[in-house]
Amino acid sequence: MTQSPELLRRLLRAKDRMDGAPHEAWPVPRLAQVSAVSEAHFAREFKKAFGVPPHRYLLTRRIERAIALLRDTDLPVTEIAYRTGWNSLGTFGRVFRDITGDSPGALRARERPAAPDAERAPECIVRAAHRPDLRTAVSEKRRREADGIKTLQTTEVP
Repeated sequence: MTQSPELLRRLLRAKDRMDGAPHEAWPVPRLAQVSAVSEAHFAREFKKAFGVPPHRYLLTRRIERAIALLRDTDLPVTEIAYRTGWNSLGTFGRVFRDITGDSPGALRARERPAAPDAERAPECIVRAAHRPDLRTAVSEKRRREADGIKTLQTTEVP
């Protein structure tokens, strides 16, 4: 069954709030209140509409922002972690490595020389190409790595 346009507008309202302030805490009750629906209904319908649960969507936005700050600024990794909504540098580093496959410092070292070439492409294309794939759970990625299975990561836009 497809979602009504009214429900999609409500879900987009919550998604826009997360996009506008990804550094803030966005628990499901707060997002449900923004959308004016119940918590369970919000969580279920958000995943149906956008392909990922609200928390994973927020993680995607935070990691995207951290990647941009690592690439485009000289801010210390600790400052980037706090600016992107992480309360713990250790958690930031672990989640960052789980999602991107690199530590923040290694990604910064690798991305810095490539930055001038990135200016030729529109920013939306560059962001889409570097968007982390959060549709597979971290534990599943680790299991596949342990089994030696290489997975193709895609960056489909919902």
